[in-house]
Amino acid sequence: MSYLYGGINQQQTINPQNVAMAEQELEIVTDTFQRIVDSCFKKCIPTQYLEGELNKGESVCIDRCATKFFK
Repeated sequence: MSYLYGGINQQQTINPQNVAMAEQELEIVTDTFQRIVDSCFKKCIPTQYLEGELNKGESVCIDRCATKFFK
């Protein structure tokens, strides 16, 4: 029961081209996110975990690393 976009009685047509473009965009965003996670994890997190949570240095490193992807 969604009243969004003109109510529940209005017919909506789905354009297959728009669906394909949305799927492709989702793939690109997911790939980019995964590359950010992999790269920053390798750079900032030691292979031997000493604590259950990130320490300040690791947090700062991850912030800076992720920021570089968006500049």
